[in-house]
Amino acid sequence: MDVEVTTRILAALEREQVRYVVFGAVALALHGLPRATEYLDLFIAPERDNIERLKSALRSVFDDPRIDEITAEDLLGDYPVVQYVPPEGTFHLDVLTRLGELYDFASLEAERVTFAGVSVSVVTRRMLYRMKKATVRPKDWADAAAIVDEFGPQDD
Repeated sequence: MDVEVTTRILAALEREQVRYVVFGAVALALHGLPRATEYLDLFIAPERDNIERLKSALRSVFDDPRIDEITAEDLLGDYPVVQYVPPEGTFHLDVLTRLGELYDFASLEAERVTFAGVSVSVVTRRMLYRMKKATVRPKDWADAAAIVDEFGPQDD
């Protein structure tokens, strides 16, 4: 994870008042269990004005006209996922408003944590555990096990 870029993105999201929640490997790191990753997973509220605030936040970090290719139609459509790859580096963002039929922005349990001096919105450990244990990827199962090892059982 590129800490400097991640910090700049999260600070920009806060500054632009984007309704978002960090999940995935960066959320794992925000809860104190760092794992190597090259992307930032974000759920955002499925609202046109929120998507515009997201684009404004990204423009404040990256000088990239391709940010305008992120559209409300994509993020509010049948497959509401957009991957944004900045022009430099290997770090990228996966932005979602819904993950299949399992999760949407409104269904996420979130909390505020501080990262590099910025207060950010992140899924709770319990929510992250649920998301990780339910996939088919072995690295997600390992993440779920690490959450249990570090923080104890997370089942309801």
